[in-house]
Order: sequence, then C-alpha cells, then structure tokens
Amino acid sequence: KQRWRESLGASLLPLKQRYIVTLPTTKTSLLKHKQTCTQANFPEAAGYVGFANLPNQVHRKSVKKGFEFTLMVVGESGLGKSTLINSLFLTDLYPERYIPGAAEKIERTVQIEASTVEIEERGVKLRLTVVDTPGYGDAINSQDCFKTIIQYIDNQFERYLHDESGLNRRHIVDNRVHCCFYFISPFGHGLKPLDVEFMKAIHSKVNIVPVIAKADTLTLKERDHLKRRILDEIAEHGIRIYQLPDADSDEDEEFKEQTRVLKASIPFAVIGSNQLIEVKGKKIRGRLYPWGVVEVENPEHNDFLKLRTMLVTHMQDLQEVTQDLHYENFRSERLKRAGRSVCSVIYIYTHTHTEADAEAITVMFRIIPLQSCGRGCG
Repeated sequence: KQRWRESLGASLLPLKQRYIVTLPTTKTSLLKHKQTCTQANFPEAAGYVGFANLPNQVHRKSVKKGFEFTLMVVGESGLGKSTLINSLFLTDLYPERYIPGAAEKIERTVQIEASTVEIEERGVKLRLTVVDTPGYGDAINSQDCFKTIIQYIDNQFERYLHDESGLNRRHIVDNRVHCCFYFISPFGHGLKPLDVEFMKAIHSKVNIVPVIAKADTLTLKERDHLKRRILDEIAEHGIRIYQLPDADSDEDEEFKEQTRVLKASIPFAVIGSNQLIEVKGKKIRGRLYPWGVVEVENPEHNDFLKLRTMLVTHMQDLQEVTQDLHYENFRSERLKRAGRSVCSVIYIYTHTHTEADAEAITVMFRIIPLQSCGRGCG
C-alpha cells in the first residue's frame, strides 16, 4: 500500500520531477537504484546518508581548522640546512639571514630561531613552524651546546601541558616539536662524538630523522658505505630514531613498495638548491658543475624526493608519535615530580607542626592520588 501511494504521488508530479523506477537485477544496478532513489527523495543530499559519512565530517572539520606542524633542523653551520628547508617548501624562510664570520663563531652560543609560514594547497592550510639552531657545534668546546635545544623542547611540552590543564582548551596552539632533521656531515667517516651525545639526549623527546647533507660530494659507493656506517653506529649506541610505520595488509602494492623504499633510504642523503638551471629546454633546480648538473628532484642523484615524500605522507604519524609517546612520557614524569613535591610538603609539615595541623594537611592532600614515597606520608 505504501509503494502504491508513493507511485501515485509520483504520477501526480509534473513531468520534469517524475523519475522511472526499474527493478534492479544485479548488485551494481542495485547500488545505482539506491543512489537514484536517495537523490530523488532527498534532493538536498549529495549521496549516501549514514555512519559511512563520519570520515567525511572529520575531513571537513580538519580542513576548516587547518593543520599545525613544527620541524626542527639541527646541524653544524655550512651543511645547507636553510637551503634544504627552502627547497622542501618552495619558500624563503630566511630572507634577511645574517651569516657570522669565523671570529664571531668562536664565542657564539646556540640560539633558537623559529619561523612560521602559512602554506595552502588545494584548500588545505598548514601552519608550518621551522625551528633553526644557529651556533650548534661552532664553538671550540661544544659540550653544553645542545642544552639550549633540550630546554626549548621541554618548554614547548610544558607550555602545552599548561594550556591543556587550563579552563579554556578550545584554541590550544601546538608548538611541540614533531620532527627533528639532524644533519650529518658527509666529510667524516660516520658519526662524531657530538652527534652521538646529542641524539642520545633528545631521542626520548622528539622524532629524529638523520640526514646526510651535501650528498653531491660523495660517489654512489661512498654514499652507500656512509649510510651503512651511520646505521651501525646508531644501533651500537642505542639511539632511537624515527621508525616508519609498516604498511597495512589492505594497502595497495604501490604504497607498500613506497614504504619499503623509504625505509631502505634512511639516513636520507640529500642536496638542496634554490637555483634554476635550464637543461634540455626545461628549468630545474640543481647545482651546475663543470662535469654536469646535479638535479635536486632526481631520485637517481639524491634522496630529496624520498625525504619530502616521507615528511608529507607520514606527517600525521609524526604528530601521533609525539602526542602518544614523547609528550605522554614528559607528562607522566612531570606529574611524578609534582607528586614528590607534595610528599615533601607533607613530610615537612607533619614534622614541624602539631598533630592536628599535620592530620589536616594530610587529609587535604589525599585528594591527589600519590604513591608512597617511603617516608610515611601516605
């Protein structure tokens, strides 16, 4: 009866608003039939209405809100860090960069310079913050040169924890360092002692991606040998670098192959250049030498495209690892220190005041879940 009423109502509509319903015979025609009926009965609906549209809702909200990402670059001066960053994002983040002389570098300390740029691609906005560390490794005594960097990383964690614990948590700006490109000199025979000490100091705080700078100074055989040497030394010293996630079994073969190639390319041997050179009628970015041209975006010449692919395709995973691993470790350690401070207050108060005051302060602090510190403060 209901179908008869619907068909009768459809027959009373003007000719332009009528639609013909045919009996579906196959699975494909059944899907087309459902889409046709949905669009006819609900002209405001763009497609299927159901739980399957939840990812689309998340996508629209994420695109409207935009994304935030913080990248830190660390390495000795002269390794091409600024040039590589400009090549990666096709922008000039350092238009008025001052390069100090050799005499100034002797007494120079490590500085933190953060540059933020808004990048938009196909309607998706990215707030990119690049943190540079000029002065790293320039001094004669570089024993404490990375303490400023560690303090900056911890300060961003502390700032995020403070904002997260506040009353208004709707508009929290995430300035935590999600990834660190650590530049390794190609002129040595592996890692220097400073490289080892720095990476061991920050591998529990940030995702480290080792990068061999100025790869055009190495032959292909030398490049492969240096990569193996660096990976062996990283494993020998127990340094934890960022590990690319494995591809799921339901992913296509192309993505699985891409993941395999990216994993095999670590550490990435790259070159950077902002100079356009005309080769065979095409303008490309590269470096001109008497023996030929080194192309920045040629995978046979260096790993620049692989590094950019890794950063773009795994940007969300870098943020998740920062949130779920590094930030949670900092947060738990911070709360443990706060708990020990409370225990100290209770211990001092119970040994310097009357029994009634001590009981009152103990009851007041019992609202905080604490583990026993072994001094009888509960």
